[in-house]
Amino acid sequence: MTPRQPTTEPDARCSSALDPRPGAENVTATDWAEAQRRLCGAEVFWVTTVRTDGRLHVTPLMAAWYDGTLFSSTGPGGQKARDLAGNAHCALTTGHGPLAGGLDIVVEGAAEQVTDPARQDEAIAAFEAQYGDHITSPQGAFFGFGDSIREGRDLLFAVVPITAYGFGRDGQVFSHTRYTF
Repeated sequence: MTPRQPTTEPDARCSSALDPRPGAENVTATDWAEAQRRLCGAEVFWVTTVRTDGRLHVTPLMAAWYDGTLFSSTGPGGQKARDLAGNAHCALTTGHGPLAGGLDIVVEGAAEQVTDPARQDEAIAAFEAQYGDHITSPQGAFFGFGDSIREGRDLLFAVVPITAYGFGRDGQVFSHTRYTF
């Protein structure tokens, strides 16, 4: 699958998009290639799902970026799985905390359960590439991750971005980039 390329633009709807303060005249949109590098290097993501009663559910998890898709997993009885069964729309967020510098990325889309064994293997390889092979090794904290997906003890979800945002900070200059797919 060839990943779709988004249009990339400063998001003028956000007050920090085109930072009006002196010295911030050169604020530009963050290139999608840079956003993808950040997605590939992230270790912790936060997923936001919608409960059946409309309340939000936010929780940290691991996710892997591969071929234009963010993959994540959860147990079949978990809150995330129940939420996604009722409403597939979700957001995955990752970033770097300091106010003085960093880039936070938000990916919005609809989660789809991955049941195709070949696609599951691609996603498992992406997790190993992003987090190291200790994720599936006998010595690793997530031993059996691949087996738990293949055997259905955990569910694997794919989120293809519909919209994404980049919130950049470079010293005292802030930017807000919208990626539309």
